[in-house]
Amino acid sequence: MNILVFGGSGKMGSTVAWDLANNSSVGQVGIIGIAGRNDKSLDDVKKWINSEKIIPHVIDINQREETQKIMKQYDVGAIALPDRKSSYMVVEMAIEVGLNIVDILEEYHRKPDAYEIEGLRIPTGMNLEEYGEYLHQKAIDKGVTFVDGIGFAPGITNFTLGEGIRKMDQVDSAIARCGGIPSQECNKKHPLRYMITWAFDHVLREYMIKVNIRKDGKIIETNAMNELEKFKFTQLGINEELECAITPGMPSFLYTRSNVRECLEKTIRWPGHWEGIEVLKDCGMLNTEPIDFKGCKVSPREFLSQVITPQLKPQEGETDICVMWNTVTGLKNGKKTRINYYMWEGADTRNNISAMGRVTAFTESIGAMMLGNGDIKQKGIVAPEDAFSGENYQKIIKELKKREITILEIEEEID
Repeated sequence: MNILVFGGSGKMGSTVAWDLANNSSVGQVGIIGIAGRNDKSLDDVKKWINSEKIIPHVIDINQREETQKIMKQYDVGAIALPDRKSSYMVVEMAIEVGLNIVDILEEYHRKPDAYEIEGLRIPTGMNLEEYGEYLHQKAIDKGVTFVDGIGFAPGITNFTLGEGIRKMDQVDSAIARCGGIPSQECNKKHPLRYMITWAFDHVLREYMIKVNIRKDGKIIETNAMNELEKFKFTQLGINEELECAITPGMPSFLYTRSNVRECLEKTIRWPGHWEGIEVLKDCGMLNTEPIDFKGCKVSPREFLSQVITPQLKPQEGETDICVMWNTVTGLKNGKKTRINYYMWEGADTRNNISAMGRVTAFTESIGAMMLGNGDIKQKGIVAPEDAFSGENYQKIIKELKKREITILEIEEEID
């Protein structure tokens, strides 16, 4: 099969291409850069991967006709673009030409996020929800499968919790706790005890928006960063104190698993991070509305991002960790039960791939290959918890294990 990677010049997209190129079942791996990137960035990716399978396509994805012409040369598309505007644009083009696709964006395209839509262009006469349903139905009509949100979170969080739910007779709650954090050795060297492993503007956005969660069987709106929780991670040879708070995540679960009374996602950070972010938030530094500063209009969040980003970038030799603790609680065989899913993964220093790259990009590449192999049969917009159930769940866990990514499942009776 031949697979086309959108955003192939970025950190996640290039890692998707690396994993695909190293798989014998994949033929050509096309890479298209992020809009505005030049051919040098694509050449750098090709040199790093060092495979004749890599085919750079120097094109701006805003050029619809040329982009769709390239799409027709491939069996599957893997989207790793940084914002909603570009993601939806490529999704629309792919559906039109009948290209099956996967995407890592933390968005359920069937129910688009109403906050800070990042320039997303909605067709005239439609609202956001109508647009999402339009894309879903159009994909069905075209016979296209769009596996939506297949990475770390959403992605691994969705299909592990989906597996836990299937094992229960009655489900009370499904909570994902996950995050990318600096390694133990370097977490105190950076402000906020944080290191950039993902688009930082996205991170700041997720700290400010309203979040839909499910409580008492109903979808309600709450503020990001609510429900701060402290816990100790004591599995997989680790013993660390961590904290987590509500952020956007697993948006599809609100609709695909409506039988779950409580459903939400929390982002994991080192102790002290959330306190620091709360101070910045209280000071107005995470606001997007421009303010007057010496005759200039300045967005506080954009200014903060520019100032602090250099302090948060990993320095030579510094690595990251991706951590997850998901829980499904309910009744099984008449007993109160909790099923836990744990993960603690570090970087691949030999191949210069971050932990976030491993758990996010590898999951997308596996999803793209499974889609190309015909393992996923559903049409339209398909959430990870539905695409990777039953035999497909076992397959993707097995493929992650091949890449030395371990998901530990522990079932226990609770009071």
